[in-house]
Amino acid sequence: MEIVEKLNALSAKLQSIQATIQTEEATKNALVMPFIQSVLGYDVFDPHEVVPEFTCDVGTKKGEKIDYAILKNDEVQILIECKKLGETLNVNHASQLFRYFHVTTARISILTNGRHYKFFTDLDAVNKMDEKPFLELDLLDLDEHVIPELAKLTKTAFDLESIINSAEELKYISQIKKQLANEFTLPSEALVKLICARVYDGIVTQKVREQFTALTRKAMVQFLNDQINDRLKNALHGTSPALLAPAAAHTPAQAPTLAPSEASGDADGDHAVETTLEELEGFHIVRAIVRKVIDVKRVHYRDTQSYFGILVDDNNRRRICRLHFNRSQKYIGLMDEHRVEKRHPINGLDDIYAFTTALRNAAKQYTEESI
Repeated sequence: MEIVEKLNALSAKLQSIQATIQTEEATKNALVMPFIQSVLGYDVFDPHEVVPEFTCDVGTKKGEKIDYAILKNDEVQILIECKKLGETLNVNHASQLFRYFHVTTARISILTNGRHYKFFTDLDAVNKMDEKPFLELDLLDLDEHVIPELAKLTKTAFDLESIINSAEELKYISQIKKQLANEFTLPSEALVKLICARVYDGIVTQKVREQFTALTRKAMVQFLNDQINDRLKNALHGTSPALLAPAAAHTPAQAPTLAPSEASGDADGDHAVETTLEELEGFHIVRAIVRKVIDVKRVHYRDTQSYFGILVDDNNRRRICRLHFNRSQKYIGLMDEHRVEKRHPINGLDDIYAFTTALRNAAKQYTEESI
């Protein structure tokens, strides 16, 4: 899909220049205008399509300006308000969007800092911009589910009715996903109470509640591991090389135990380590890659506060790689010939496949060593 290539190009540009952008104007010129031009397909130099510093008097507010207005058939369709790269985006930053929204023909507004884009419409009340976005885009963490909806906003495929019809579902799916992510990190009291009521017959004391908080989180992570294993197993039976390299399948029962409480111990002495879903999926990708040269039952992980290590025989001296996913720029760390780690930047999980040969070579040396 062409829009994916353009987003990837803009994402790469952002990574290379983000340290040099210090002002809102620089954010607009280097990131927002290319987003409007390249990704959305509107000519930023044609005032019939894009009007910078768009002015519309609102009540007692005279001469107030919005950063960009995107037009179609001479009617305002999209309003864009920009903030400096790195600045946190919230509804307090959108006061001008709120005021302009109900006095123009726009049904879509965007609040952005060049990296994050929040898309709003008027689901809650007609001609009044919602306080919560129906769609969010992060250029440094692209979500494949966002792409088809973003495509509806492009010049060649602009479909306002379709956007509005799907906006409510998108809005609630986004909020539900955030709640689920929170539950995986630290199960809420309400969820723990629900689980206890369904699986525990005794009196729920404070001690029992604390115990089930840990057990619930552990069970959810293991459940997710099972789902990932099933997906990898199905992919291995398929023909798509984009998902996994061809290899013999294995059953989920062969997978090592992946509970964070059992895997977080490390020579570095880190405590209270939070193993993320992305790290777990990265582990499964690496394991699927190296299974061609080593028994996957020998492949384990140890999570620390600094990195996520993938090892052979649960031995720190037998490292396959390290995943550094604790910052906006992600890296995969591989050992060079001098056994010194070299970090390689990656944009997402799929980029791990680019290191297939290196990962297999790393795993293979421990197979030969153990013979």
